[in-house]
Amino acid sequence: MKMKLLKIWSIVSTVLVILVVLFAMFLMGSRLMGYRVFNVISGSMSPTFNVGDLIYVKSVPGSEIKEGDPVTFVLNEDLVVATHRAVRIDAENSHIYTKGDANETIDASPVHFNNVIGVPQFSIPMLGYVSDFIQNPPGMYITIAVCGVLIFIVFLPDIVKARKKKKQMKVAADSGAGSTEAIPAANTSAEQVQQEQQAERSAPGEKPDAKK
Repeated sequence: MKMKLLKIWSIVSTVLVILVVLFAMFLMGSRLMGYRVFNVISGSMSPTFNVGDLIYVKSVPGSEIKEGDPVTFVLNEDLVVATHRAVRIDAENSHIYTKGDANETIDASPVHFNNVIGVPQFSIPMLGYVSDFIQNPPGMYITIAVCGVLIFIVFLPDIVKARKKKKQMKVAADSGAGSTEAIPAANTSAEQVQQEQQAERSAPGEKPDAKK
């Protein structure tokens, strides 16, 4: 029963680790594929992108943006990043006029080509909340602790098996040592019995003292 529980626990923990690895790939591995990841924190692009969505942005030069494209760009000098839709392109002045899908008016300031980060390729709903949690305290510390526990859980069945095997080997070694010590005593007893039997067989052949 105990081994069955350990096996089930091993399967569950392995699945959890795989989920963590996949999530890490979505967050970090995307950079290796040329994507930048951003959390949606406002509803200005709803229903295209909703609050809590995680959007994956592919780097695209500002000069290649077309009308109707959603575009991610640096909004101001504070390096705030926004994603709105391009509604008009002023190629002569290298400007893009943008508007949020949920907004009624065009943004007050146009976006210069140099401030364009890229074009969102796809999004994952609600994953932005998780991303924000694990990248900021205390969520960061909780995530590190959970990952440590998961790693320990994955190797727990192996640790238990190793300890059990070591215990069995120790018991077997102790039993073997006890048997080895008992053998000489048994042999000695057998030799004594044999000597006594030989003495008894030779006794009748001895000459009586009276004839001496």
